[in-house]
Amino acid sequence: MASASSSALSISSSSTRVDAKAPRQTTAASPQCVTLPTLPPPPVQSQSRPWKTTAYCRKIARNVMAMATGEAPAEVATAEMPEIVKTIRDAWDKVEDKYAVSSLAVAGIVALWGSIGLISAIDRLPLVPGLLELVGIGYSGWFAYKNLFFEPDREALVQKIRDTYKEITGSS
Repeated sequence: MASASSSALSISSSSTRVDAKAPRQTTAASPQCVTLPTLPPPPVQSQSRPWKTTAYCRKIARNVMAMATGEAPAEVATAEMPEIVKTIRDAWDKVEDKYAVSSLAVAGIVALWGSIGLISAIDRLPLVPGLLELVGIGYSGWFAYKNLFFEPDREALVQKIRDTYKEITGSS
């Protein structure tokens, strides 16, 4: 028994002998370890930036000189704003109470964010999403049966939609 525990194991692919009581070799000394060469240090930003900074300053100086003389800079003269930007700018200029509109926009974004969080929290509950899906399918089936299957019901639905549209838009 004692001789069996002290016997050495040999690995056929290597000439190294492994002893159960011997300490392990570090991976750096092992012949199977591959080391990669180190990367060179990244270039210092200050070496490549002086010419970029100088070019940018020259561009700004040209634009300032062009504006001072009354002519438009080359970049501004050739670039046109998209139609939607013009429309938004005109609508914003017409607004009298910009503070209230900005507050409403921020409140809308916060409400949208909160409702997305609420919906994702409900979606994580185990049985609720499936139950809500069944309710939606059932209501869609009931609505289709009640309003879309028969011609008089379809006509009544279309007339109700037209009346609602006229009430909202105020047209006669």
